[in-house]
Amino acid sequence: MTESHHMSGEEFRRHAHALIDWIIDYQEGRVDDLPVLSQVEPGSIRKKLPPSAPENGESFEAMLRDVDEILLPGITHWQSPDFFAFFPANTSYPAILGELLSAGLGIQGMLWATSPACTELETHVLDWLVEMLGLPDTFRSTSAGGGVIQDSASSASLCALIAARERATGDASNRTGVDRPLVAYASSQAHSSIEKAIGIAGIGKENLRLIDVDASFAMRADSLQAQIEADRAEGRTPFFVCATVGTTSSNAIDPVDAIGSICEVEGLWLHVDAAMSGTAAVCPEFRWIHEGIERADSYCVNPHKWMFTNFDCDAFYVADRAALIRSLSILPEYLRNRPTESGAVIDYRDWQVPLGRRFRALKLWFVIRHYGIEGIRYHIRQHIELAQALRGWIEEDERFEVAAPAPLNLVCFRHRGGDDANRSLLDRLNDSGDLYLTHTVLDGRFTLRLCVGQTRTEARHVERAWKTIRQVADEL
Repeated sequence: MTESHHMSGEEFRRHAHALIDWIIDYQEGRVDDLPVLSQVEPGSIRKKLPPSAPENGESFEAMLRDVDEILLPGITHWQSPDFFAFFPANTSYPAILGELLSAGLGIQGMLWATSPACTELETHVLDWLVEMLGLPDTFRSTSAGGGVIQDSASSASLCALIAARERATGDASNRTGVDRPLVAYASSQAHSSIEKAIGIAGIGKENLRLIDVDASFAMRADSLQAQIEADRAEGRTPFFVCATVGTTSSNAIDPVDAIGSICEVEGLWLHVDAAMSGTAAVCPEFRWIHEGIERADSYCVNPHKWMFTNFDCDAFYVADRAALIRSLSILPEYLRNRPTESGAVIDYRDWQVPLGRRFRALKLWFVIRHYGIEGIRYHIRQHIELAQALRGWIEEDERFEVAAPAPLNLVCFRHRGGDDANRSLLDRLNDSGDLYLTHTVLDGRFTLRLCVGQTRTEARHVERAWKTIRQVADEL
């Protein structure tokens, strides 16, 4: 009999049941009792791991035991209802099941031909999102545009930038390199991925202009116009603008309509980064955040932030898919096939930087079908309502001040005692393990951020966070 080192089907069934039980116990109980921010010292996890891989296979029970004893202390619990740092990164049981099914199928969806269902479900679900978010029909697959799932908004921004670069150079830069000083624009509050993309795309970081913001930390359209004119006067070629709908620091909403108007007149590619806050537009009353979106050449939003779909899942749209495909398509002989050559199918390998791609649409499909649009709206509204309640409590406490407008689910605030007091406050809060906040700098001052958006966060968690903040402030 041939020896096999594979896990048998029956073993997998038993271990999978145990792991599902572990996940449920974690999500619905244990995570509430663990320090939200990991308390371990650098290197402490590796010290507990054996220096070499095992010569012989080990039991799944031993693996799961080490998860509990070695790894869990080194986990910062993003799914804790007391996680208020950075941005939402929520998941849900439907998303986990979709991810499990994707892993079980184990397909590589680079071409339509390598699994038609992978491509067609993705196209269809992203068309659903166009309607759910009130996006323009130019982003539907039935138009000249369409959508694709990227791993992150960083990849979406890079793809948009490359397509804009090729449009500005007549598709020459991929062949001969960038032969002129191209200039890109974003607000001083834009995500760092824009600067990284500028470098990767060969534009040069010195050719990224960070535009001034107004009192609400949103890009000033008049400053953008002036900078474009100055660059043209100096012989440079403006080609790309990124407007942000929900900046990471303060949730600022750039004036997309005014920026888009400038881009249309000047012939610049407009990319709208709504990674953090675009999900709010599922609710009709918050669709004002997308005013002017019909002017955009590209747009992205992250269901893996605020739509209960676990990382990674960024929905990226273009109004002209031909421009994107021309920029990214390479067809070696080993990828040629009849469906591709017929021109009747979408090959998503041409819409992204890597060749390979996972079946990410499954988890988004599961989430939307489980919750329905109204279910997602319910939770988005609840999160925003809780954040607005917190803003009111802060305004009522004379020791604190709100540091920026809070249009959605992020509240930026600071203690009036100054930067040192706020640093001490943040450190003590996070060291307590009871909650996790992060900070930014606004108007040159150290500022605390509290973002409401995790799957199981309820009013009691936000109330407890505020109570803890006040208690620590008393100690200061």
